[in-house]
Formats: sequence, structure tokens, C-alpha cells
Amino acid sequence: MKTTILLSLTLSILCLPALHADTSTDSETLLFQDDFERTESQEKIDEPGNGWKTNSKSRAKGNKQVDLRGGAMYVYTHPEADHGASVTHEAEFTNGKVKLRFMLEDKRDTLGLNFADLQCKEVHAGHLCAVRIGVKDVQLQDLKTGNMRLDIREAKQAKKELNAEQQAALKGKNQTTANPIEVGKWYEAEATIHGDELSVSIDGKQIAKMKSPGIAHPTKRMLRLAVQRNAVVDDVQIWRTK
Repeated sequence: MKTTILLSLTLSILCLPALHADTSTDSETLLFQDDFERTESQEKIDEPGNGWKTNSKSRAKGNKQVDLRGGAMYVYTHPEADHGASVTHEAEFTNGKVKLRFMLEDKRDTLGLNFADLQCKEVHAGHLCAVRIGVKDVQLQDLKTGNMRLDIREAKQAKKELNAEQQAALKGKNQTTANPIEVGKWYEAEATIHGDELSVSIDGKQIAKMKSPGIAHPTKRMLRLAVQRNAVVDDVQIWRTK
């Protein structure tokens, strides 16, 4: 009788779905995931862990801008910062997607998903393309051949008038689509890059997509979570796709 019970229990356990199973397929490879179910050892400086890095030391005088609590990552720009908060993770792909849950706690908050390649020297800080989500709309940007192209950015920084070629280069590099969301509510976002196309879906509904040459940059090496005020993120996944 005991042997039968033990055998039955063993078979039942073997039939249960595996926790943290590898969900990669022939067409998709999971490069990174994080559910932020951990605590920090202190509360004075950033300690996001799991390979994440921040710009707090260089742009916020070392003040804390990232807080892990309740199984989520809270990102905020410190009052002494001279730049928005940036939380980065390396992940290399040509075509890929980022999935995450997010919440904006104020109508002025935004969350940016910025794809970068620091080895690309023709643009400022490796900026390639980005998705920026606010409470009213979603913006898609080709930064490589648009605002972050070195000569265009330098001219704007110096408040010089752009020449005809530069003005033409900026056309079609930013696309804004109305999409109101609620403050204090969790949503799931998915940003996908395939060839020269960038698209974004929220809660499974495609909100916007655009095609532009900078999006087709061959190697995206880094994801930046760009936060100008505050944003909360959870369950981040980075995938390489064919």
C-alpha cells in the first residue's frame, strides 16, 4: 500500500509543470528575465542587482534613484540629478523584443525603452531607437538617424540652425500615437524590433509601429529604462528573435 502511494505521488510530481522552465523556441531565445523578487542590503545607494546598472553615480551625485520593494523596481529621478534616471542591462540582438509590466504613478510620468549600442560612435551615447510611454500617448523614435545623430545633436546643443539636409533627416523620425492609460494601474508592454520596424503593444493590443533606417542597426547591445520623473517596472524579459 505504501509503495503504491509513493509511486502515485512521484508520478504526480513528475507531471507538474517545471518552474522557471526554458521557454526558448527555434524562433525566439530568452536572453534575460527579472521579477525583482529580492531585497537590497542597504538603502543609501542604488543596488538593483542581477546585472542592472544605473547612471546615479555620474548624473545624480550618487544619490539613490532605484528602489526594490514589493517585488518591483521603482525608478525615480533625484532632485539633484542633471539628467533623467537610466537603468541599463546588456542584451545583444539584431531582431528582438522586450516585455515588461509597468505602472505610472503620476500624470507627468513617462517610461522609455531605449535600445542602444555604445560601440556605435556616429550617435550620442549609442542611442538607436526608443519607445516612450506616457499617460496620454506612445512615442516611437529613430534616434540613430534622427535627434541623436552626432552632427544634428551638436548643432541643437549649440543652438545653431540646422542645414537643409539635417532638417530633411529629422522628418519621420518621431511618431506619436494617442493612447490614454490610467495612473496607478499596472499594464503589460511589449516593444518589438524586426528589421527596420519598431512596434509597441500594451496589454496585447498593438498601439503603434513605424519603419525607419536607424531601427535596422545590426546590433542592439543594451536596453535602457529611461525615466524622467518616476516609473515602476516588473517582470522584465528580453528576447532575441529571428
